[in-house]
Amino acid sequence: MNVVVVGGAGFVGSHLTERLLAEGHSVDVVDDLRCGSLANLAAARSLGGELKIHTLDAAAPEFADLVAMRRPEVVYHLGVLPPGQPAEHTAGASLASVLAVLEAARLHGPVKVVVALSAVSLYGDVPSREQPVKEATPWKPVGLRGVVAKAIAELLVAYRELHAVEFTGLAMGNVYGPRQRADGGVVAAFAHARRDGVTPMIHGDGRQTRDFLYVDDAVDALVRAGQRGGGLVVNIGTGVATSVREVWDAMAGPSGRPGAPSPRREADVQRCALAITRARIQLAWAPWTDLATGLREL
Repeated sequence: MNVVVVGGAGFVGSHLTERLLAEGHSVDVVDDLRCGSLANLAAARSLGGELKIHTLDAAAPEFADLVAMRRPEVVYHLGVLPPGQPAEHTAGASLASVLAVLEAARLHGPVKVVVALSAVSLYGDVPSREQPVKEATPWKPVGLRGVVAKAIAELLVAYRELHAVEFTGLAMGNVYGPRQRADGGVVAAFAHARRDGVTPMIHGDGRQTRDFLYVDDAVDALVRAGQRGGGLVVNIGTGVATSVREVWDAMAGPSGRPGAPSPRREADVQRCALAITRARIQLAWAPWTDLATGLREL
């Protein structure tokens, strides 16, 4: 199977590329390297197989030419609103690249499009009584990141209804694991702080909760979404809410220094855990890595 991975030199994208190559697929990585790194693909290159790397913005006209030439069965887009980058700087590029991917699929299909979205951005602040969050929960995004995530999810639905472009959207928890940049998420920030022996910054009181998802589990969901879950937005998480402070306490250990408090960020969501019944049914997927195991892998 021919597959294109937009953002394939990034954290999740490089792990996905390795998995696809190991399964014998031909992979074209498309990445402009603004957030990704060729170093992330070192392990993928060592696997052999058919891997092509294109230093290219998916919004560029050459992307449609690539899809026309390679005729992939699936295009994964993992470059939406990259963490660590101000949303006001990446919102327009994220929308443009998703639109370009959908247009290429319309013109040169049949191509299935799989897009990874931030569940926190998409759902916003959901009351405790409605946790874990189900896919039927209305999207009430907070802040620019949420507005863009919702717009992208609606674009996917529109292209399916208007142009029969198949898609699966994955509303993911907070993915963590090896190769993640320090600004890529709270676990990565803590891991770098622990390595460097410095005090990490904890926004607010640290009681805000997230659904932390190990990267191997996220990749498994992405691979399954390439063939399943058509026309759906599917939650990908663990169903477990863990506070930011609990994560640091687990990583620092009994002798670790406490995190340094800082003001709560604007539009920061207070709680998030994801119900994954739809993923079990539609993708035949469930996570297998608990947080303690995942943190040990770091």
